[in-house]
Amino acid sequence: MVDIKKRQFSNLQLTLLELYDKEVSEDDLRNIHDLIGKYFAERLTENATRVWDEQKWSEETMYNWLNDPNQ
Repeated sequence: MVDIKKRQFSNLQLTLLELYDKEVSEDDLRNIHDLIGKYFAERLTENATRVWDEQKWSEETMYNWLNDPNQ
């Protein structure tokens, strides 16, 4: 088990530890969890869209990937 006193925490972990130091309801905890999940899902979508546009992929590209017998 990792000794928590010797562990280096990221800025995100430290912020979450500060947040979770306070007692919150189970409902608030679920909402916070959902917000964090939505934030990272949005970032993933934005990055995927950026790469899609940079590569100039199209619906035909996706069709070819989906119908590639080697996949």
